[in-house]
Amino acid sequence: MEPILRDFPYQFETERLTIRGPLPGDGRRIREAALESQAELKPWMPWAVNIDSEEGYEKRVREGQLKFLAREDLWLMLLLKGSDTIIGGSGLHRIDWSVPKFEIGYWVRTSYGRQGYVTEAVTGIAEFAFDTLGAKRVEVRCDAKNVRSAAVAQRLGFTLEGTLHHDDRHHLTNALRDTLIFAKIRGDDDKKR
Repeated sequence: MEPILRDFPYQFETERLTIRGPLPGDGRRIREAALESQAELKPWMPWAVNIDSEEGYEKRVREGQLKFLAREDLWLMLLLKGSDTIIGGSGLHRIDWSVPKFEIGYWVRTSYGRQGYVTEAVTGIAEFAFDTLGAKRVEVRCDAKNVRSAAVAQRLGFTLEGTLHHDDRHHLTNALRDTLIFAKIRGDDDKKR
């Protein structure tokens, strides 16, 4: 089936969160969350080095909605359930519908950190990928020095499959960096992990 023909919900909920694709009007609120969290995000997320204008974020949100609807990239907003408060971002990226497989990325707004929201979100998004999208493989990739990000993957039972040594250059220092690859798999040919 062509990805564009795949029907699935634009949002779903976990115990404390509404997780949904981007909507027009989200630009200002996602920018506020990114600005608040910029110091913590900058070492790990190249996009956080220079936070775009409100108009730039609104443009990104609308482009993100188009990519979601085209099934090319599933950017997800993390909102407190029952509110319009954006507490972070996530998504299913590097999509290969022929497998299907996805990579989960995530970040949390500084004022909502260390409260279990990222763990809850990644749990819900992985379940969405497996149960709704039919994923056979879900990955989490992070810088080898990003201890907090790696801890989320480990806590949720993702298996560390390997380290890509000197995989990339750090966006701030230009030093060579390593990437950890964690994965969960599911399916008829599931290797018990």
